[in-house]
Amino acid sequence: MNPGRPGGGGPAVVLLGDVMTDLVARLDGPLVPAGDSPARISVEGGGAAANTAAWLAGLGVRTVLLGRVGDDAAGRSATGALRAAGVETRFAVDRERPTGTVIVLVEPGGERTMVPDAGANAALAAEDLPTQVFRRAAHLHLSGYTLLRPGSRGAGLAALGLARAAGMTVSVDAASAGPLEAAGAARFLSWIGGIEILFANLPEARTLARASQGPSTAVTAAVGSSPLVHGAQPRTIGSVLTEHCRLAVVKLGAEGALACTSGGECEHVGAVPLDPGAAVDSTGAGDAFAAGFLRAWLAGRPVGDALRSGSALAARAVSGVGARPALPSIGTESQSTQSR
Repeated sequence: MNPGRPGGGGPAVVLLGDVMTDLVARLDGPLVPAGDSPARISVEGGGAAANTAAWLAGLGVRTVLLGRVGDDAAGRSATGALRAAGVETRFAVDRERPTGTVIVLVEPGGERTMVPDAGANAALAAEDLPTQVFRRAAHLHLSGYTLLRPGSRGAGLAALGLARAAGMTVSVDAASAGPLEAAGAARFLSWIGGIEILFANLPEARTLARASQGPSTAVTAAVGSSPLVHGAQPRTIGSVLTEHCRLAVVKLGAEGALACTSGGECEHVGAVPLDPGAAVDSTGAGDAFAAGFLRAWLAGRPVGDALRSGSALAARAVSGVGARPALPSIGTESQSTQSR
């Protein structure tokens, strides 16, 4: 499995998408409706594209993040934190809308619920994109949220057009099943058609596969509500999605990840085992996975190695609080992980 990609040598990656402030509440126990739920609360950097950019920069990849923040303390803090992480930021500043914020409720087992306010992210416009950035980069990674919101959709479509015109490879993260259904999964697939890589978790992949194939019996059986992730089911889903991309990467949580090519091959890699209690916060695990995968794939590594690289970085992400790597750089450790 080795679908077309640029050669090695550390190409620059342009990322487009959300820049958020995460208010993370780690609950001490189950959430108590209409009552008090004790928690440990922290303020962290967030936003899917921003998180992936930070992980990539920590791996030594040259990254440029495009987005929109408010003219406020949160926007300035987010910009400073990303630059400190090694990310080149090209942000439009919104004088009317605040920097995006999301409340993240983390259960004791590490699962999280997110309550977002997109803020300035929802107004990201095509005019905010510095076109010269696309001419000096090799790859575009686009957060699906940018396409799913009507206010920022034009920016996402413009970025896809600029990337294609510049001969860049493109990856898109499917974002979230609920917004996909609300915006129209079939429309989403029409917007991203022909990209190199589609990242989706299993609920997102099911939603997209249903939209791709319609209500046929075979597809309904493959993408139904069953939690089963072994065997043919996820492979069928991944194969369906390759009608719209060269490589469909389906993230399976504790079961690892699966990649299917448009040539009909699929490869599965298990998740990195964690000690009991080691998973403390799953926020940003998928963003970290994308970074690990892309770093290996852009360097010309086999898809199986890219899956393992993504899984290793996702395991690191869930082992700490927040969606981004802790400074200093994580590059040395991740390089040794990938060379095993």
